[in-house]
Amino acid sequence: MKDYPRAMVAIVTPFDTEGNVDGEAHVHNVRHLSAQGCTGFVPAGSTGEGPYLEKGERGALVAATRQGAEGSFILCGINAESVRQALAQIVEAADAGADAVLVLTPGTLVRGNHDRVAAFYTEIADAAPVPVLLYSNPNVTGYELPTDTINKLANHRNIHGIKDSGGNPDRIDDHATAIQNGFIVYAGASRALLESHKRGAYGAITASANYVFGLVAAASSGDPNGQAELDAVIAVVERHGIPGAKRAAAAAGIKSGTLRHPLTPVDDTIGQEIDTALVSLKQH
Repeated sequence: MKDYPRAMVAIVTPFDTEGNVDGEAHVHNVRHLSAQGCTGFVPAGSTGEGPYLEKGERGALVAATRQGAEGSFILCGINAESVRQALAQIVEAADAGADAVLVLTPGTLVRGNHDRVAAFYTEIADAAPVPVLLYSNPNVTGYELPTDTINKLANHRNIHGIKDSGGNPDRIDDHATAIQNGFIVYAGASRALLESHKRGAYGAITASANYVFGLVAAASSGDPNGQAELDAVIAVVERHGIPGAKRAAAAAGIKSGTLRHPLTPVDDTIGQEIDTALVSLKQH
């Protein structure tokens, strides 16, 4: 098993003008980020419009990631409401070469039912051919995985860690014992990387790594100046969600492509504000 990188990018998915995954653009993006020192990629996550991906597209993204950076660590996003759906996506990702999978909490029929959500993860981890990481993103799902449920799941041999995008570093304190036993906690909220590091987070997986990977790597390793610079950029970008992230990524040299509807691009005024923020950063 490869080592998990400390800083990973929740990479955007480039779609062409017809709405199809643009594999060539994705390879370019992986190489672009690799040149900045990125060794870990999370295709098909929330930032990668994972809930909108169709059968076969996860595998295509994983394969293109491997083409762009052969020795990289690939943690493929899984967005499913049933165990059956999740395992189908996981097999697709694993067959294409994913090293592990990041499984988002189910957000519809069992949302808030902690026992059923735990069972969802346990069944998946029992059957998955690659390691599983939990993914709690309450801003997307409307449900935050409780820390006591996480700690119970951390005892499973095939559950290696979690990406927690809730933005509350205090929750990491609840995982102290699990962390000592090798459980990995990735911070997923850019504003909380430095504090999460102080509390014992292993590293970071963020959308902002698409456009300021160096700052994400710095902040998540304990650099207060990196966090301060990161804060200034995300203040302009993150309130515009995935469209904002794609515009910022494009300003930083990523081929972002189009968005899948109902998502739409930011308007020109917002786009220019984002472009200016990225240009100003480069000038410092």
